[in-house]
Amino acid sequence: MFFRGLAACGLALFTACAAPRPVDARAIIADARRIATRDGVEELLEIPVGGTKQWLSVRGRDRKNPVLLMIHGGPASPELPTSWAFQGGWEDFFTVVQWDQRGSGKSYTANDPATLAPTLSLERITEDAVEVVQFLRQRYGKDKVFVVGHSWGSLVGLGLARRHPELLFAYVGMGQVVSGQENERTGYALTLAAAEAAHDATALKELKALAPYPEPDGTLPVAKVITERRWSNTFGGLVHGRDDVLHFLNLAELSPDYTPEDVEAISLGSQLSLPLLLPDLARFDFSQVTRFGCPIIVFAGRHDTTTPSQVAADWLTRVEAPDKRIVWFEHSAHMMMLEEPGRVLLHLVRDVLPLADAPR
Repeated sequence: MFFRGLAACGLALFTACAAPRPVDARAIIADARRIATRDGVEELLEIPVGGTKQWLSVRGRDRKNPVLLMIHGGPASPELPTSWAFQGGWEDFFTVVQWDQRGSGKSYTANDPATLAPTLSLERITEDAVEVVQFLRQRYGKDKVFVVGHSWGSLVGLGLARRHPELLFAYVGMGQVVSGQENERTGYALTLAAAEAAHDATALKELKALAPYPEPDGTLPVAKVITERRWSNTFGGLVHGRDDVLHFLNLAELSPDYTPEDVEAISLGSQLSLPLLLPDLARFDFSQVTRFGCPIIVFAGRHDTTTPSQVAADWLTRVEAPDKRIVWFEHSAHMMMLEEPGRVLLHLVRDVLPLADAPR
């Protein structure tokens, strides 16, 4: 009774002394996730990359941990503003870096879009990734880093792993694209099958009107891609069991790292980047690239029709690398870090982290 009464008294005193104040959700989140450990790192950096200004978030509870660079999807869909919702556990085991690519999010805001536009290409962004890795190695005193490439970022990450395996402990592909055209053909077929199974006449009409998809010359018209993705999302091909991804995108509104202007820039960056980078996606083909000098790991969502996992799984059987493996996420589509965050953390720690200590 004494302790209960003391607690009640303390609560009453706190309530009486606390003046009403407006709730600042961003500030609350920033304070709750503040890195307070003595050897931790928590930095939001603007750095020069490839003649532009680009932004990094660097967070971890022990700077002795290996660095993990996450290369986001899209094109131009930064995961820095939503990472607060899923990467907290990662920061116990890695120094986690979120990078806003050129034309994306904070990096869009930091540059003149008219100057950016002529430079937007998969080749340039892959070279940017090399520069970012070199910056991280120097700043944090690391010989190698881990790289995770998600969706569009898996094109960049796979290119990085092929060119500079000596810089990587391992490459992890989430929603891995191997061939742009095969990816789109397979995803379209799966989405069409889902519409047929659902007896959705509207979806069937709109999807059949896209045929042939991709175009006979292999191109991907923006309007067709948008229609295909809309129906893929509706049938759970982006987030399993949901018909859209707004619950994830809305997390950016609460990001302690993003201003309202930065949040607005997400859409602006996508509008700039998508038509310029889609041709590179359509041409991307690593189906015959099967020799790598660093470990290759694929995190595959069983229900993914955005980047159909079976395409990457079949390719991986032919890959030669110091280590390779595939991890299936049975309850995920394309966004497994959101759909199964605990399992993503488990496999990052169990399957990826030990590769930092593997003999070379």
